[in-house]
Amino acid sequence: MTDSPALMVIIGLLLAAWTAVAGWFMLRASARSKGTETIRRSARRLSRMIEESPAVPLLVRADGRIEAPERLAGWFGLDRMPEYLSELSGGGDGGLDDAQLETLTGHVRRTQKTAASFTMTLAPLGSRKALTLRGTLADPSVSPAGAALIWVFDFTESEGELSALREQAASAREDFGALVGLIEAAPMPMWFRGADMQLRLVNRAYVSAVGSDSPDTVVREQIELVESMDGVSASEVAQQAGERRKAIERVVTTTIDGERRSLRVTDLPLIGDGIAGYAVDIEEMEEQAREFRAFREAQRSMLDQLSIGVAQFDANRRMTFANQPFHRVFGLPPGIVGERTTFEQMLMAARENGRIPEVRDFPNWRQEVAGWFLTDETHEENWPLPDSTHLRILGQPLPDGGLVFIAEDRTEQLALSATRDTLLRTRTATFDNLFEALAVFAPDGHLELWNRSFAGAWGLEEEALDGHPQAEDLLEAIAKKLADPKEVAAINHVIRAATLDRRKQRGTVKLADGRTLDFASVPLPDGNGLITVLDITASRQAEEALRERNRALEEADAVTTRFLANMSYEFRTPLTSIGGFAELLTSGVAGELSPQAKDYAQAIAQSVSKLTEQVENVLDLSQSEAGLMPLTKQKIALLPFVTEIVRKREDAITAGGLTLDLRSDPDKSVSADPQQLRRAIAHLLDNAIRATPSGGKITVEIRQKKDVTRISISDTGKGMSHHDMARALEGIRPTADGRGIERRQGLGIPLARQLIEAHGGTLELQSRRGSGTMAVIVLP
Repeated sequence: MTDSPALMVIIGLLLAAWTAVAGWFMLRASARSKGTETIRRSARRLSRMIEESPAVPLLVRADGRIEAPERLAGWFGLDRMPEYLSELSGGGDGGLDDAQLETLTGHVRRTQKTAASFTMTLAPLGSRKALTLRGTLADPSVSPAGAALIWVFDFTESEGELSALREQAASAREDFGALVGLIEAAPMPMWFRGADMQLRLVNRAYVSAVGSDSPDTVVREQIELVESMDGVSASEVAQQAGERRKAIERVVTTTIDGERRSLRVTDLPLIGDGIAGYAVDIEEMEEQAREFRAFREAQRSMLDQLSIGVAQFDANRRMTFANQPFHRVFGLPPGIVGERTTFEQMLMAARENGRIPEVRDFPNWRQEVAGWFLTDETHEENWPLPDSTHLRILGQPLPDGGLVFIAEDRTEQLALSATRDTLLRTRTATFDNLFEALAVFAPDGHLELWNRSFAGAWGLEEEALDGHPQAEDLLEAIAKKLADPKEVAAINHVIRAATLDRRKQRGTVKLADGRTLDFASVPLPDGNGLITVLDITASRQAEEALRERNRALEEADAVTTRFLANMSYEFRTPLTSIGGFAELLTSGVAGELSPQAKDYAQAIAQSVSKLTEQVENVLDLSQSEAGLMPLTKQKIALLPFVTEIVRKREDAITAGGLTLDLRSDPDKSVSADPQQLRRAIAHLLDNAIRATPSGGKITVEIRQKKDVTRISISDTGKGMSHHDMARALEGIRPTADGRGIERRQGLGIPLARQLIEAHGGTLELQSRRGSGTMAVIVLP
């Protein structure tokens, strides 16, 4: 860099001074030539040091001329140094602006006049440098005319550092203010202790918590928020934190606003001296924790009451809970939860008890099941066990990495489901194969279920029912099939009665094709209504036929009644006449008869007597079967009554070589028609006499107990088989076509039975071949 003339002048002056001094020394002492050379080198070094120094001299003369090295022009943002101070303004491209130039000019003039030094800072326009100017009055040896010597220092780096420091200081002040405001506005109590562990600063929350009026009062009176615990005060705990250089956190209980609250208090050592502290109110958290523990205990107690097995595993796959059904389902020992058994160990124990499915590769299967912990989806599987047990397994991952394992024994449900399916199929098959037509209507009126006969019964197409139509649509189709379409209202009423009114209802309707349907409704327990439809066309036709037959029978019965009334007269009158004439002939009214004629007349009288008896039997039996038997009841003493009947057959008993035993108390009596009862007992006694061989015995016994009279007639004859007894009890009955009369052999026992039944009693026959026969008359 080329030196400026002013600088060269200054340097030259300095060198001249040094040269003069050196010449003087050389003149005075030539012996000091070596010293002179040393001074010369020093002068050159001094000149070089000035050129390379961080300060550049600027000499301003009294007339405004300036002298300075050329390198100062670059500091001012100029291409070259100007000659006058006023030319330092570069016009916007460099140099100084007007304000800076005016200030510098003022300082220079004051220094020139008063020799007062000055210092100022400049920021040239065309340069990024920050310059510091220090001006003094130049030494007369430098400029004798009162020039100002200004040393220019490059202050760029220092200025940047100072700016950064200013910004940091401003930011620190802002942060400190924000921090103080944050601490003051914090909802939790916060404080600061000095090196002596005394309170120096507290926030509003602290003041409110201790119930004081201002922070100054708290600091002055050293009001502690936390009470001493176990003889250790809050300041001692803070001192321990300072000695350990580690934060101490503890949960304490204190009184705030008259309530005991749980606080988490932290004493935190700061860099340097001092301990900061803050307290977080965790009363709600503690309350929630207590509620959570109570909820967990209640939940686990509830899970123990479930029939479904539930177990919970933590993030480490260790069992933390298992209810009693879970132990039963997998056959686990009681202490498995307390042992913190892992999920894999639980599966191994279940495998040993045969409570997992049979798998070919158990380790691989166990690894797949354990993979449920690593997913976020719920896993559901069905495990068929070797003992035919079916388990429904549900694995629900938890947010904390754990797993809820649920096992439900569905063996009974599957059995019930299979039974239900079988019942449904059975019901469907039963419905479809019933003779009646069935349909089930829901409460909302739509057809829910029907069998195959339902559509055919109404003459509808089966496709019309596939869409489960509403009752209104179905009735509209049925109305077209009725002989009278208005009768569809009756069907609608029956359906409503079953589904809405919940009561039974029935009705009958006739179709256009001549068929007659009988329909009825029954409310079902599930709220639906069952409608049954039966085709009664054939039964109606049969009913009409039966009515016609009944009318014919009634007419025939009337004919029979008239016939019996006529025959009772027509039979008895001729027989009475024949018997009377026979008696007249025997008595000789018509003249004396020969012995042979008398025998003939007596035979005629005997035949008439027997014929009269048989006619009376036939008429009585016919009247009894027709319900026309006349009875005239009166009180009868049984022993004399039966004795009289036996006495009339004494000759027959003696002639047959038989014995008869009559047993009865004398005071036994009964209310009956004497004539009809006599005939019934006589017929039974006659049968016993005929059936008993010679030397046999007949027993007649009369018993009366609790208003029931029993007259038994037993013999020691050959007896009868069941078939013979059935034939003996049969009498005269109408033929199968109802147009004639069918005759059975013998009339005694049937007539006796009819006579006894006319009295409201019964006739019982007890017989066995080879053991005789016993007839028992039971009268009320």
